Amino acid sequence: MADGGAAGTVRPVIHGLYDVIHRRRDVRAEFTGEAVAPDTLERILAAAHAAPSVGLSQPWDFVLIRSGEVRAAFHEHVRAERDVFAATLSGAEAERFARIKIDGVLEAGLSIVVTYDPQRGGPAVLGRHAIADAGLYSVCLAIQNLWLAATAEGLGVGWVSFYREDFLRDLLGIPAGIRPVAWLCVGPVSHLERVPDLERHGWRQRRPLDLAVHADRWGSR
Repeated sequence: MADGGAAGTVRPVIHGLYDVIHRRRDVRAEFTGEAVAPDTLERILAAAHAAPSVGLSQPWDFVLIRSGEVRAAFHEHVRAERDVFAATLSGAEAERFARIKIDGVLEAGLSIVVTYDPQRGGPAVLGRHAIADAGLYSVCLAIQNLWLAATAEGLGVGWVSFYREDFLRDLLGIPAGIRPVAWLCVGPVSHLERVPDLERHGWRQRRPLDLAVHADRWGSR
């Protein structure tokens, strides 16, 4: 096939996808505080909503949070939970953690809380009878779609995990039985770091791919 044909147009798209996957970062300090344009937000939410889900249950919802008061209350909670974790560390590990910024709740002008409703699509969710967590996995796929779409749009995303689910449920009025899975800070960024934060701060290094691949049976390389 001549250059410029179908294969020629598909190849740049493929390379662009891999570029977005590898450029994606868990953003903390790089948010500019600028707003996300409405049409851009619509696109990244549509990408999240296009994720595959077990039994086509689409068990996710997206709570958009712009309120400074709500973000400040959540940030105080996150800070308290950071202190709880820090108290479990000592020595060099404690020193490394002290240098790590764990959230961009106040810096990003928008946060998106993604939730999981296990009753969505019930009572018989096709494909979930043997794996109860399949619905939760579906929500994580929606989050990944959102994250990659945001990266492609030039935005940063930061997943905050220093919180108690009951606190967040009460803060946002989330009904009982619906699980808050992720608080995502979303917004324009000054840049994306070339090396992920935890690697840069020496918290942990990436595991080589060949150590994660097994052939036919566990442990067979």
